[in-house]
Formats: sequence, C-alpha cells, structure tokens
Amino acid sequence: MAQNSIKKSPISALGYGFIPANQIPKGKNEYYLRNIQNRSGITYRQLTAYEIEVLVRNRNTSDNWNHLLVSDAFNAELVKNCKFYGLVRIGKLEPFCLEFSDLKVPVGLYNSTIISCDLGDNVSIDNVNYLSHYILGNEVIINNVNELVTTNHAKFGVGIIKKEEAEAVRIWMEICNENGGRSVLPFNGMLPGDAFLWSKYRDDASLLQKFKEFTEARFNDLRGYYGKVGDRTVIKNTAIIKDVWIGEDAYIKGANKLKNLTINSGSEGTTQIGEGCEIVNGIIGFGCRIFYGVKAVRFIMASHSQLKYGARLINSYLGNNATISCCEVLNTLIFPAHEQHHNNSFLCAALVMGQSNIAAGATIGSNHNSRAADGEIVAGRGFWPGLCVSLKHNSKFASFTILAKGDYPAELNIPLPFSLVSNDFSKDELVIIPCYWLMYNMYALARNSWKYVDRDKRIERIQHIEYNYLAPDTINEIFTALQILEEAVGRNFLQKNNPAIKLSKEQCIEEGKILLNSPTTNWSSFEVNVSSFENSKRNTKLLKTDKAYQLYKELVHYYFTTTMLELVQETKFNNWNDLIKKYTSKAKRNEWLNIGGQLMPLDIVNTLKEKIKKGTIKSWDAVHDFYSQQSTLYKTQKVHHAIGAILELNQISAKQLDETFFNKLLTEAVNTKTWMSQSIYQTRSKDYNSDFRKMVYDTQEEMEQVMGKLEDNGFIQQEIEDLKVFKQKINKLRKQFRLNK
Repeated sequence: MAQNSIKKSPISALGYGFIPANQIPKGKNEYYLRNIQNRSGITYRQLTAYEIEVLVRNRNTSDNWNHLLVSDAFNAELVKNCKFYGLVRIGKLEPFCLEFSDLKVPVGLYNSTIISCDLGDNVSIDNVNYLSHYILGNEVIINNVNELVTTNHAKFGVGIIKKEEAEAVRIWMEICNENGGRSVLPFNGMLPGDAFLWSKYRDDASLLQKFKEFTEARFNDLRGYYGKVGDRTVIKNTAIIKDVWIGEDAYIKGANKLKNLTINSGSEGTTQIGEGCEIVNGIIGFGCRIFYGVKAVRFIMASHSQLKYGARLINSYLGNNATISCCEVLNTLIFPAHEQHHNNSFLCAALVMGQSNIAAGATIGSNHNSRAADGEIVAGRGFWPGLCVSLKHNSKFASFTILAKGDYPAELNIPLPFSLVSNDFSKDELVIIPCYWLMYNMYALARNSWKYVDRDKRIERIQHIEYNYLAPDTINEIFTALQILEEAVGRNFLQKNNPAIKLSKEQCIEEGKILLNSPTTNWSSFEVNVSSFENSKRNTKLLKTDKAYQLYKELVHYYFTTTMLELVQETKFNNWNDLIKKYTSKAKRNEWLNIGGQLMPLDIVNTLKEKIKKGTIKSWDAVHDFYSQQSTLYKTQKVHHAIGAILELNQISAKQLDETFFNKLLTEAVNTKTWMSQSIYQTRSKDYNSDFRKMVYDTQEEMEQVMGKLEDNGFIQQEIEDLKVFKQKINKLRKQFRLNK
C-alpha cells in the first residue's frame, strides 16, 4: 500500500489557489494579503511583445506571460533560463553587479523557478531551484538555494494557529521544566521578562490566559501571508528555507535547513547564519550570530546573542548578549549576559538569571532521581559552576554562587550570595566559604559587572538590565545571609558543650550577633555547621564566617553610600538633612524580583499582574511600556531600598541617619573602594607571580608577550582611575554638604 500521499492537479494550478477559496473575504482575491505586505511602492505593468520575445529567446518560460508584471525599468536581457508560474511581479533590473564580501554577482534572474513572488529592485537570483510565495526587497542576493518557499499557513515561529488548524499543531516553548509545566507561546518581540512572568506564575490561570490572548491578538489567524526577505539580504549555498521571515541586511550562507522562523535583522543589528545550521520553530533577534553546525528547535534568541560550533538549543529562551558554543541547552530560560562554552557542558530544566558562566564538563541536567516529575534548577545572577560539576535537581542558588569542581550527590539550596561551594570528598562534607568572591576573586567579580555593561549591544533597551553585583536583589540576599550566619554561629557555640540543648532561633541569633561582633571571639575554637543546605545527612561546614559576616555588612554600607552618591549627582540638594528627609518617608528594604534581568519590587510586579488580569494592561506592548516606566523609576526605588537597608542593618531611626553618620559612611566607602581596587590588582597579579604560572615561560619577556604586561591591563587601569574619580566625588560631596573629614 502506498505510504506517501501524492496528489495530482493540472499544471495550470501551479502558483494559484494559495489561499483556500472559502477563506478569501468577499470582494477580495488570493493576493489581498500579499498586496498589503508589499510596500515597495513599485508601479507594475504588463510585458511588451518585444520583452516577451527576449525572454523566450533567453530560454525563459511562463504559464501565462500576462501574469508576469514588471516595472518601467525592467530589462528583459537580465532574465535567463527561468520558469515562472502564477502572478510574478518584478522591479527594476539594471546592468549592475552586486558585491558583498567576496561574492560578486550580476543583477538579474538566472536558472531559477519562481512561483507567485514579488521581487524588488535590482535583485540577483541565480540557481534557486524553487522560489515560491516570497516578497523580496531591493538589492537582495539569493545564490544557490534549493528551496525558498512559504506555505499558506506560515506562522514564522510564532505560537499561533491558523484558521481550520488543530490545536495540536501550535508550537509551545517548554522552558524551565522538561514536562512542559512552564510552557509559553513564543512571539516576535518576546522579552526575557515576558518569558519569566509567563513561566513563573503557573498557579494564576487568569493571568496565563491573558498572556495567551495577548500573543494571539498580536498576530492573526488568516491564511495566505507571504514570506519576506528584507533589503540587501544575502542568501547563498543553502538547502532549505521554508516559512521564514527575514529582515534587512541579513547574511545566510551554507545553512542546511531553516524552517518556521522569524529572523530579525536591520539597523538594530544585522543577523548572520552560517554553515551546517539546522534551525526550526524559533525567533531570532537583531544582531544574532549562528554558525557551524548549530541545531536549534523551539527557541527564542534575544538580540545580540550567539550560537556557535555545534551548539544545541532546544525548548529554550536565550537572553540578550549571551553566547552558547559547542554544548547542549534544553528546556531552559536564560536571562541576558550568559556564557557557556565547551563541547561537553549540559544545561537542562533551569532558570538562570544572567551574568552566568557554565564551565566545561558541567552537567546540570535533570537526574531522574525520583519517581516524581523531573526537577528544576533556579540560579541567581552570576551563577558559575566550575569544571565537571554535576548537580541534582531540584537545586537553588543565591546570586554569584561559584561551585568548585565535583559531583554533588544531593540537591542543594545555597542562600548565601558570593559564596564558593565545594565538595570535600576526603571528609565527605559540603564546604562553603561565604563572600568568597570578595575575599579571593575580586577581579572576576568587578570585571563581570564591567564587561556585560560594555557588551550590551541592545539598541532598544525596554528593560533596564542590572549588571552591578550590589543591587536590591543581592542586598536582600545579604540580609538573609547575615541572619543565617548569626543563627549558625550562635547555635554551634551554645551546643558546643551540650549538643542536646533545645534552643529557639531567636536565642541562637542573639548569641551569634554577640560573637560575630566581638573582636575577642576565638574562631579557631569551634566549627560552624549549618543544616538544610543539602538534601543529605552529611555535614555542611561554613568557613571564614567571621570575615564573611563583616564583609557582608560592609557591602550594605557601600551599597547605600554609592547609591546616595549617584542621587546627589543628579539632584540640586546642598544639605544632607533636606535630602534624606525627602526620601526616608518611603524608605523600606522591600522584596525585589529579577524579571528577566530587570529588578522590580515585588509589590510592583503584583500590581502589573493585577492590571493585566483586570484589563488595564491589554497587550504585550502595554506590558513592555510598563517595563520602560519602571526602568525610569528604578533609581528612586533603589534609593528607598538603600535607605531602608542601612536603617535596618544599623538598627537606627531616620533621624539618626544624620550628617555625622553619613560622613562616617563616606570615609568607610573610600576605604572599601580602596581595598576593592587593591584586591582587583592583587587577584590578577597572582597570575604573574605564581611560579606554576611562570614555569612555561623561559623569560619574563616571553610571558609578557603572551599574557601582556600587568600594568597594561585595561580593566585594572580603569579601576585605578575609577578609585581616583570616586575619591574626587566624595570630596566634592563633602564640600557641597559642608562635611568635615
């Protein structure tokens, strides 16, 4: 029995009947959507008898020469060995060459089959075996393409369905969870904040329904839209392009298959797709780069992100200014500024909140370690699992957690920001150094913030992405960490000689505060252990707790001072008391959320959700307007948060936050900035002073030629200059407020 269904129809039907007759509105024809899409402004006419004669002489054929329409500047001599079917409209063809990179081709149509298409001015089409139902812009180059076709039900990667289609054909993007429990509908223009809100609040059915309605309203279910290729786009040596919308100035070369995609490209960033790529069911943002054997299915790449060297991205959202090379990412939502390289790293069923780096051999995949549904990973900003790290789902990590090489045997919940987590196999215990980044890796921490600001290539910055490692989210995590350290220290001390004693959390915290704030505490006399960090019965040990505790508090002070310094520079206050009085009324260390890289107070997020459900916010554009509005309010909201944080940390009232107290904080901030700058230099200098680093070089000159000179390091030089400027700003502020040193 025949398996393939081969349908026969008259040759005269080729190029016609693109839209089913029952779906063409009364008084319209099958070209009504095509005519709306074609905005070239070209005035078409029918061929002259002489032009038809030239076309026939040049071995061209048409099912009906009356259906081949051209502009006044059409040159029939530039059309050779082509077959035309259906209504084909051609712009001007002039005797020029088009040159792009190392490709130089003549304007004209050559050796191609063209079915029901609109072609802009001075295009070059050569050896396109099947070009069907596309609208091409001006100066487009298409060379050596097997198939470039649009179907009447094309959706261009958007999660909608067309008239008379079954719900089963709708494309969902299954982010954050392998079982589809957090699925979202992809759409062109989807921001990381949209993906987060939609995937997070799964218990709010009315909110989810609104998101679906927003997406469907953004597009329509009419059949018959043509594919488009924007002005100056170049496509060469590619096998199959089907149902793909391509913007201006894109460059596609050597791809195997592109299907059901929107490829954004143009003035906001040109997009390139290279050799061996197979890309299906997705949205590609402005300025993206996809090269060398990439496989991507059911995905969104936000603007200026990259996939390279055989990377696989499936059922995932990749945020702006991110790069994935060589590895596999499944069912994951990644916020802006992410790095993942190396062939053997794997990331699955995760929410990664940006500024992250996944090292070689890292296996962050659902381990199927129970009979329950597959688990998830939630990682705050700055997540950095090291070489060959293996994690169990579910696990959760505070911001700027670094995991040392190792196979972690149980689920982890690490609430201490800036920590190093390691697996001590010899003692079979989990070891954590809180505030490790500040103690030993200041260069990497500071450079992390700097480099992602420098690499942010977005033109349209609807969401304000926070890259500073000190921000409301990390400060709130610091307060959580302070209490954890206080309780752990107090409990370990009080139970040292009487392990069975019953203690309340409050008792332990009070004792811990006394010990941690006392300069006479002998920290070598007892270990600090914690529970609930790992789903196991083995020991979890905290190291350098006293130093971490003081650093955490110093960071809160520094956050407050730098936030107020920014405020002073943007206001006209000349009196500290007047300034602080204006902002203390709303001061509060409130809860914040990371919404796709944009930090927002929790109550604001709840307001957004309610406005969506009540219909005050009626579209994705309105949601994006809300993001933009919040971006303008962020600095003021952060000031309120910083004041609330300093009052809470020091247990003082707003009246006590006077000139004397602030002046003291200014001095402390200079000291903090100074040791940070020194630590940045010292951290990097280890690479130049270590004998094990130097042993591969025969001379100092050889090392400097390979590594560059330490004193020439641009980032270090910038930090030295920043310290100088910071001191100048402090001195200026003191003069402005008439404060004495």
